Amino acid sequence: MNVQIEESWKARLQPEFEKDYFRTLTEFVRQEYAHGPVYPLGKLIFNAFNLCPFDKVKVVIIGQDPYHGPGQAHGLCFSVNDGIPFPPSLVNIFKEIKDDIGTDIPATGNLTRWAQQGVLLLNATLTVRAHQAGSHQNRGWETFTDAVIRLLAEQREHLVFILWGAYAQRKGAFIDRSRHLVLTSAHPSPLSAYHGFFGNHHFSQANTYLRGHGEAEIVW
Repeated sequence: MNVQIEESWKARLQPEFEKDYFRTLTEFVRQEYAHGPVYPLGKLIFNAFNLCPFDKVKVVIIGQDPYHGPGQAHGLCFSVNDGIPFPPSLVNIFKEIKDDIGTDIPATGNLTRWAQQGVLLLNATLTVRAHQAGSHQNRGWETFTDAVIRLLAEQREHLVFILWGAYAQRKGAFIDRSRHLVLTSAHPSPLSAYHGFFGNHHFSQANTYLRGHGEAEIVW
């Protein structure tokens, strides 16, 4: 399988690309794009990896599905392209950052700036059919992204894993809390943000931990 992905990730994930489930997944995704529209653009499926090489990862934020509206998704969880209105969860993320560390809400919802600082913005499922949330779930992406999380948890030290909501918490349940900082809370969705997301102070906690282990803080 000749997957177009950043070299440090490709070297470590090659065993996954050779497995039967990934071959089946690849064929499914190709068929979906052929019949389209599917998000994000094909060249952006692995954008999170391409912007954040394996050895540069400092923080992992786990999302679920790409946004399924036109022009929104670009391969980073919770992030939208420049000029796209902020989805409700992203509005709440920016509110919490402002309350937590005082950073003003930015003009763009494009989180590429986080990825370039070492934040892996990883959706559990990397593609979605337009206007059909969850349409590419249970096709193999979750197995692949579980392998990504396991690689990071086992081969790196002192990462920050940010798990918002029950789904992300289940996905990160195996992470060794003695080797990494695992931050959990309610999801930033409007349905749950007032039930434990607001006030979680995850952004300041992440930076305190990184600083304590000799890493540069994230400019959130």
